[in-house]
Amino acid sequence: MVDFLTLDTDTLRHMQKQLTLKYENFKQKKLKLNMSRGKPCSEQLDLSSGLLESLNRNYQAEDGTDCRNYGGLGGLPEARRLFAELLEVQPDEIIVHGNSSLALMHDLITRALIFGVDGQEAPWGQQPIKFLCPSPGYDRHFAICEFYNIEMITIPIREDGPDMDLVEKLVATDETIKGIWCIPKYSNPTGVTYSDQVVTRLARMKTKAPDFRIFWDNAYAWHDLSSDPVPLKNILTACKEANHPDRVYIFSSTSKITYAGAGLAMVASSVPNINRLKKQMGIQTIGPNKLNQLAHIRFFKNAQNVRLHMKKHAAVLRPKFDLVLNLLETELGGKKIASWSRPQGGYFISFNTLPGCAKKVVQMAADAGVELTKAGATFPYGIDPNDENIRIAPTYPPLAELKTAMELFTLCVQLVSIENILRSREHSSTELLLHEESRVQIV
Repeated sequence: MVDFLTLDTDTLRHMQKQLTLKYENFKQKKLKLNMSRGKPCSEQLDLSSGLLESLNRNYQAEDGTDCRNYGGLGGLPEARRLFAELLEVQPDEIIVHGNSSLALMHDLITRALIFGVDGQEAPWGQQPIKFLCPSPGYDRHFAICEFYNIEMITIPIREDGPDMDLVEKLVATDETIKGIWCIPKYSNPTGVTYSDQVVTRLARMKTKAPDFRIFWDNAYAWHDLSSDPVPLKNILTACKEANHPDRVYIFSSTSKITYAGAGLAMVASSVPNINRLKKQMGIQTIGPNKLNQLAHIRFFKNAQNVRLHMKKHAAVLRPKFDLVLNLLETELGGKKIASWSRPQGGYFISFNTLPGCAKKVVQMAADAGVELTKAGATFPYGIDPNDENIRIAPTYPPLAELKTAMELFTLCVQLVSIENILRSREHSSTELLLHEESRVQIV
C-alpha cells in the first residue's frame, strides 16, 4: 500500500475520480444497512431460546418463594450467588434487579443528586458537580451527565486505561469532581482493558471529595473473542485494601448474553452501599421480575455454563470482527490515513480518521445507505475535538451485509482523506503565495 500523504497531487486527483465512480455505484444500490449500535444479532439471540421454556410451569425458587408474587427486592438468593461469583464479589454485595444496568446507573445518579451517596455529605444536587469521562467512551454515560447538567471533563484513554496522572491530579484538588465513568474491560469503543496498575491507582488515589465514586460499568466482563481472556483486577477488593471500600459501584447485565430487552441487570458494591441502595429502591418498587431471574438460573444453572455460553457468542462474533479487521487492513493498511483498534473482546472497533474527517465519512456513508454511530458520540457533549473517531459496531449485520457496509466505509474514508489532503495542500500553497507577495512588497 502507498502512503497517501506522499503521493503527488495529480495521482491523488486521478484516484479521487476512480473512487468517486465506485461511490456513485454504491449509491445506486440503495442500501439500507445499520451499524449504529452494538446490538446482538439474531444468531446470538437464538443461543438463549431455551430460556423461555426453562420454567416449565414451576415458579418456586430454591427457598420456596413463589416468583409470581411480590417481594425479593435484592434479587433471588440463587441469582445473587451466580452473579456474585461471576463478578467476584460476595452475595451480600450485589443486587440483581431489572433488565438494564443503564437504568441502575441513571437511578443511582438521580438519588445521589437528591440524597447524596453516603448520608453524611451534602446531596450532589446542592452544588455544581463534575464527572471525569475517559474518552473515546460510551455516549449513554455522557447523556446522563448532560441531562442532569453535570459538567463533564474529558480524560484521554490510553492503551492501559484512562490517563491516571491527569485523573489523580484533578480529583486531588477539586472537591466538585464526584465521579468517574469507567468501562474497564473491552472498553466501548476502544476495546481497552484496564491494567492492574490503573485499577490500583483508581482505588488508592486521594480525592478532595470524600464522597467521590467510581461508576464501574463492567458491561463486557465475559465477552471474550478469543480463548485467552484478558484478566481484569478486582476493583472492589482493591478499594477495600486501599481503605476506600465504599468508593466503587460495579454494574453489569446479561443484555448481550441472553436477551437485550429482557435480561438481568446487577449492581455490586460494599455492604453499606448495597443496604443503602436497597432501602432507597424499596420506595420505588416492591420487587423485581423474579420469574425472569428464575428462568436465567434454570437456564444457566451455574457460572461455568455462563462461560460456556459466552464461547458460543464468540464463535458467532469472531468471524465478523475478523472480516472488518481484514478489510480495514486490505483497503487502508499502509496508506497513513487511518488507525483502528484490534480488540480481544467486547462489541466495538474504534476507528480514527485523519483529523477533521470523521463527520464527513459518516455522512458520506449515510448518503449511500450505511448508518454508523454519529461522529463525536464517543466524547462528552458529542464533540470530538479532533473530529477523527468513529465507532464501528460489527455485531448486528449478517456477514454479507457487513462486508458490503465495510467496503463502502473504507471507500468513504479514502475519498474524504484525499479531499482533506488536497485541501490542505491548496491551503498551504495559498499561504505560501501570500507570504511571497508580502515579502516582495516589503522589499
